[in-house]
Amino acid sequence: MGSKSYWVYIMTNHSRTLYVGVTNDVYRRVAEHQTGTQKGFTAKYKIDQLVYFERYPDVDRAIAREKQIKGWTRRKKIELIESRNPEWEDLSGVRGWT
Repeated sequence: MGSKSYWVYIMTNHSRTLYVGVTNDVYRRVAEHQTGTQKGFTAKYKIDQLVYFERYPDVDRAIAREKQIKGWTRRKKIELIESRNPEWEDLSGVRGWT
């Protein structure tokens, strides 16, 4: 059995509304955001661009990190995104992004 991965990610939309989430299947989750299959905030605001992610081998660490980032100010979240993705490129369209 292969090792499990957990992902903390930040997605946005055309007006840069931010959404922070955690998942064990980042490909599926990003696709759900992009197609609007999950009802709620992300569908309402058309959150469809992956701009940041971190990978963790342990679910507890991933959840703790998600909560940490969610508690940050918007400015600090933007600084985190821009530290790795200064152009706010949609990383889900980049080959080998994981």
